[in-house]
Amino acid sequence: MADLLEVMNAQREGWNVTMGLRFTTATPELVVGRLTVAAQHLQPFGIVHGGVHCGVIEAACSVGAAVAAASRGHVGGVVGLENSTSFIRAVRLGAELEARATPLTRGKTTHVWQCEIREVVGDAPGPIVATGRVRLLCIAKDQV
Repeated sequence: MADLLEVMNAQREGWNVTMGLRFTTATPELVVGRLTVAAQHLQPFGIVHGGVHCGVIEAACSVGAAVAAASRGHVGGVVGLENSTSFIRAVRLGAELEARATPLTRGKTTHVWQCEIREVVGDAPGPIVATGRVRLLCIAKDQV
C-alpha cells in the first residue's frame, strides 16, 4: 500500500495536485485524504466552494473503487457515474480537511462509495463539513 500512496501523491499534474489533495490511506475498505484550504478553494464569500467538496468526495471514492476493483483482478479503471454531495458547514482559509471514503457496495461492474469530509481539530476529526455518495462504473482496459 505504501508504494501505491507514493505513486498517487507523486503526480505532478491533474485535479488532485491543483487542489493540494494528498492521500494517507488507500485500501479496498477505506480511503483517507487531506487538504489545507487555500485561496484556490474559495468562492467570492471567502468560504470553500461546493465544487471543491464534490471533487474531493469523487476523488476519494474513485480511488477506493479503483483499489477495490484492482484487488479483485480487474484490469481497467473506474469512472464516476453519479455524485451526490451535501454541504453541511462552511469552512474558511487555513482549515485542514480530512475526507474518509468507505464502500457501500462493490459489485462486478458498479460500486457505490460514501464519503465524509470533516474539519480537523487538533489531531482529531472535528465537525462534518460535507457528505457524499458516488456511483462508479468499472471499465475494461480497452475502454480507457
